[in-house]
Amino acid sequence: MNRRAALKQLSALTALSVLGGAAQAQKAGQPFQTLATKVPTEVAGKIEVIEFFSYGCPHCNDFEPLLNNWTKTLPADVNFVKVPITFNRPEWTNLARIYYTLEAMGESAKLGPAVFAAIHEQKRQLQKEDVLLEWAGSVTDSKRFSDTWKSFGVQSRVQRSNQIAAAYRVSGVPMMAVDGRFIVSASTAGSHEGMLKTVNELVARARSEKGKS
Repeated sequence: MNRRAALKQLSALTALSVLGGAAQAQKAGQPFQTLATKVPTEVAGKIEVIEFFSYGCPHCNDFEPLLNNWTKTLPADVNFVKVPITFNRPEWTNLARIYYTLEAMGESAKLGPAVFAAIHEQKRQLQKEDVLLEWAGSVTDSKRFSDTWKSFGVQSRVQRSNQIAAAYRVSGVPMMAVDGRFIVSASTAGSHEGMLKTVNELVARARSEKGKS
């Protein structure tokens, strides 16, 4: 499925999830939830794993080093995607724009930890544009950052991230999704380590099911 078709289907699923009430179920003692309707994934033939996060979330900040080590071990058949959430709050929307700006510049992996550090250790209010642009000038090409930050492409990516979060009915972060069908959080899995363990198990399950289809 190409990206345009996936986005169209995702928009329809978003509307259904809003109108259709409960969209997920969890069995007692089960460390994950299963979506009632599968969300389309982007790369055919690969198992998609999403991390929903925000630079402003202290739990995401704590989880980031563990996640970064985990992503280094991912097999070739897994497509890992980070999706910043906004919860339709202006300040969180600006933080999501930071991620997509850095991604468009090819610097999200390099500078993502610096964003977390600036917010949680240095207490900089990067959700404020003037503070952000001053900070950006100290770590990268300030003009390129500013132009990308204001671009239509970044705005479109943020809108799309809202659609994805709505389809998965994200209510808190960090949260992870596997194969468009399963969602896992620290609260369901017991810890950040438990969340990654469960994701690994769901990836193996998805791989096995794809092999049988």
